[in-house]
Amino acid sequence: MKSILIIDDDPLIRKTLSSHLSRHNFEVVLAEEGEQGVAKYAEYLPDLVILDIRLPDIDGLEALRKIKIRNKNACVVIMTAYDDMKTTVEAIKSGAYEYLVKPLDFVELDLTVEKAFQMQNLEDKLTYLIEEKQKEYTIDNIIGHSPKMREVFKLIGSVADTRTNILIRGESGTGKELVAKAIHYNSPYSHEPFIVINCSAISDTLLESELFGHVKGAFTDAVSETKGKFEITGKGTLFLDEIGDISVNLQSKLLRVIESRDFMKVGGERVLKTEARIIAATNKDLELRVEKGKFREDLYYRLKVVEIALPALLERNEDIPELVVYLLEKINRQLRKNVGKVPPKVMKLLKNLPWPGNVRELENALTRAVILAKGDVIQEHNLPIEGGKEKAVPRELVAMKEVEKDYIQHVLHTTGGNKTQASKILQISRPTLDKKIKEFGLEL
Repeated sequence: MKSILIIDDDPLIRKTLSSHLSRHNFEVVLAEEGEQGVAKYAEYLPDLVILDIRLPDIDGLEALRKIKIRNKNACVVIMTAYDDMKTTVEAIKSGAYEYLVKPLDFVELDLTVEKAFQMQNLEDKLTYLIEEKQKEYTIDNIIGHSPKMREVFKLIGSVADTRTNILIRGESGTGKELVAKAIHYNSPYSHEPFIVINCSAISDTLLESELFGHVKGAFTDAVSETKGKFEITGKGTLFLDEIGDISVNLQSKLLRVIESRDFMKVGGERVLKTEARIIAATNKDLELRVEKGKFREDLYYRLKVVEIALPALLERNEDIPELVVYLLEKINRQLRKNVGKVPPKVMKLLKNLPWPGNVRELENALTRAVILAKGDVIQEHNLPIEGGKEKAVPRELVAMKEVEKDYIQHVLHTTGGNKTQASKILQISRPTLDKKIKEFGLEL
């Protein structure tokens, strides 16, 4: 049962409100003075406070401030017989949820109480989601105890509380975005947005608009002014994935933002400030691209104030058994299955495979195995391998593009051409999957 504290010096109003709210199944607590009301708030911690402005000891605004000191999220509705703008402004500035004028309209009161509790429910859900997201991206959930992963953990812990730019390097599927999220959600700015832009998936013109926003009429389809990701991110983290793929022209503009912490929208003239932290990631050899003039050296050094190098799964195969346990738990939760047993022979096989697609490929292989498993045990024939060997030719002779093509085709075949399910397994968006299907000429 929801509880409501009424603080009002008029006994008739206290009695009337108490009777009305009790009939609506609320537990009601009464106080006739401000200090008494603050004390009862601390004692009962009610879900809602209805507070009169004019009280015999302290005024309602002072009582409101004292309640907010005890609980900044306290939901307080102010009521008064004196309807003036100054009091309204002061009440809202002090944290009041709503402002009602006496004599009270009980229909309006009921709507206000209902909306207040709806708002609390939304805030509780949002808080829960943020806390769950923080749990999902704690360092504890990045699996591995190999020496190379321990070094990664140390770096995450060292940089999480800073605002420095970070460059994460590693092959596709090694978990670069996961590490970026771990840094963000373990930082003092975890409540701020974490925004992802895949620089290789957007054309140069659109990428500039995505980063900086645009004003109305800046180009043909700019029918209204739009905020860019730098503006939306606020004090949060902007994760620039595949940073090595942006053009030299856009590199210059990004460098300016990093150096001056300001930017202008496409077609705009007003200078905007940004406090966003930049974490960039790449699977390319940026030093080689610098040598060839394809990547600005000054931007390279600005981005890699701290560098985190993620090892390929082949370099830390001792982590595979632990990864398998973690990934199976995650997959079973998503698919509502209970396939958790891995025979020693199958675990040895998983540990010895090269996994050119790294952790992402391992997860996809296990997802397929869980889908195809008849009981609660993963068998060798459930995995995308033949005779204990990977279907693809040895890792060092295979272009990543070919591995990607074969595996996407395999996932599409396994899901019966279901693009929605395939995109979830591959952890890519539907538009990206459609692009890959067209690029590789894949069959559904």
